[in-house]
Amino acid sequence: MPGTPDDMQIIAEVLGGDADAFKLLLERYESTVARVVGSHVPAENVTEVVHETFIRAYGSLSGYAPVKPFANWLVTIASRSCHDYWRARYRRRESSASDLSEDGQAFLENAMAVESRERFDALVRQTEAQEVLSLLLDQLAPMDRMVVTLTYLEERSVKETAAMLGISVPNVKVRAYRAKRKLKSFLKRHGIQGGLHAS
Repeated sequence: MPGTPDDMQIIAEVLGGDADAFKLLLERYESTVARVVGSHVPAENVTEVVHETFIRAYGSLSGYAPVKPFANWLVTIASRSCHDYWRARYRRRESSASDLSEDGQAFLENAMAVESRERFDALVRQTEAQEVLSLLLDQLAPMDRMVVTLTYLEERSVKETAAMLGISVPNVKVRAYRAKRKLKSFLKRHGIQGGLHAS
């Protein structure tokens, strides 16, 4: 649309001292950031993490280099904000299998007994799986949780996951392997066999 400033023009205005111009970027990308954050944190915390993402973006704006689109840069900050959300929560929360309802425990036993990945993937799409998935992810360190979520649940490439989290490709691979081993160990401790293989 004629007269609509592009991202770089707005950024130049903000860096030139017009802090109010940042509102244009917020309005332009709030829904994008909310979608990313909404896929990683509980619904009741989305607004808080989106707000934190834009605070960080504003504070880091002078470091933005237009080698990739501004939206991609924001998504990276959003992913790291989600990681920090889980890191803070990880320090406060301890989970155990007893946190599951009877239905959740029954689902977990059935799901982990299934050897076929396709069948397991179909099961985890069911509504009942959300409680189980949340419990399993809660067993992981925050960065490992984000690696698992991005690579296995969102099916992003290892390279893309590494870029979004600001870590190396080998680090992503090591964390994914370690996370799978930890989840398998957790399932064994609670007497649930099969289905999850560290490879």
